Parts: sequence; C-alpha cells; structure tokens
Amino acid sequence: MKPKQQQNQRLLLQAAVELMSAHGFDGTSMKQIARAAGLGDATIYKYFSTKEKLVLGYFEQALADALAETLATAGFDSFSLQERLQRLVDALLELLLPDREFVALARALVGKSPMLLMGDTLPGKRAIKEAVAGFLEAAEADGSIAACDFKPLIGGLFADYLFTVVVYWLNDSSDEFSDTTRLVDLTLAVLAQTLESGLLNKLSELGGFLLRSQFSRLMQNGSSLIELVKLARPLVKR
Repeated sequence: MKPKQQQNQRLLLQAAVELMSAHGFDGTSMKQIARAAGLGDATIYKYFSTKEKLVLGYFEQALADALAETLATAGFDSFSLQERLQRLVDALLELLLPDREFVALARALVGKSPMLLMGDTLPGKRAIKEAVAGFLEAAEADGSIAACDFKPLIGGLFADYLFTVVVYWLNDSSDEFSDTTRLVDLTLAVLAQTLESGLLNKLSELGGFLLRSQFSRLMQNGSSLIELVKLARPLVKR
C-alpha cells in the first residue's frame, strides 16, 4: 500500500473510533466516517466495503503497529522468547488503551457475529503467526528451547491467545489491570517452560508410538481391523 493510501486508511480508522465511541456502531454511517476523515463519501469504500470490515481493519492495524513497535524495541535481539512474547502483548494493550471504549464496542459486535474472527480470517493473524514462528525459530537456534516441530501451529494459536487476552482485559476491573498482567505472566511462563522442556514433541512422539502400536495390533488381527473400518465408515459419510 502506498504512503498516501496508508495515511487515508489511518484517517478513516481514527474517525471511526471517535464517531463510534460517541454514537455507537449503528449510530454511525460510512458517509459520516468518510467526511470526518476529510475524504470523499465514496473514497471509504476503496478501503472498507462495510462498517464490519472497518472494525476488523482497526484490529489489523493495531496488531501491525504492535508488532512493529515490538521489533523496534531497544535490545530486542537479546530478549528471551518469553520476553519477546511479553513485549508483543504489552505493545498491543498499550496501543488499545486509548481506544478501550471502541474496542469494547467492537468486541460486542464480534460477539453477535463470531464468524468474523474464525480461523485465518482473524485480523492480523498471518503476520502474528509468522512473527511468533520466527521468535520460536530464533530460540530454537540459540538452544534456549528444545527443537519444536509445531512452530506455525503455535504462532497461529498465539494470535488467538492475543484476542483472548484483549477480551479478558476488557472485563478486568482490577487496579491498573493487574489481573491481566498476572494472567499474561503466568500463561507465558507456562508456554516458555513447555517449549524449553520439549514436552510438545515428546507428547507427539508418544501419541505416534501409541497409534502405531495400536495399528500394528489391528493389522495382526484382520477381523478387528475390518470391524474398525466398518465402525468408521458411517462417521465418514456424515
């Protein structure tokens, strides 16, 4: 996207935040957003086809900005895996804080249409997935975590985790959101320790061993294998 287009998109997103925070989602029109951003009525549709897409665009931009700030953090190259993930969470919440009222409104909208945040359509998920996979690869290379065969999967799950943290943060009434801080500290510590121990790969190897052993046993007993296939066929047809 060209610099002028990026600027226009940010103007539209900021206008949407201000108007929707004041008048609500239903009380704000695309025309009002375009005019508040100083753009033509039709220009907004070049960037966002609907108000729902505009809301998702806000989160996409917030995640992109949080990731950029994280990577630009002084001394980031010397951070441990847990510190890198912690910095990413902190950067996102810091960016969302001034717009907390709008984020709550957007969360309510998503609650009515949960398909908006399903799977790979989750705003910014691809960028976060790739970045976290890169963090894992770096940690694996320097020996701070055991070899991990699930880096892309963990990256995708971490993107989902970020949105879960945001939802928790929106409902957090503790002083300075201390409960959210405690939750993030604990969960990231568990994740880091799990990766350091190589537990995920060990569980995968154990599951594969059990599956192979069971299949081998079935292969030795032809009738049992046939019965298993018979049981599976109706499930496949559903």
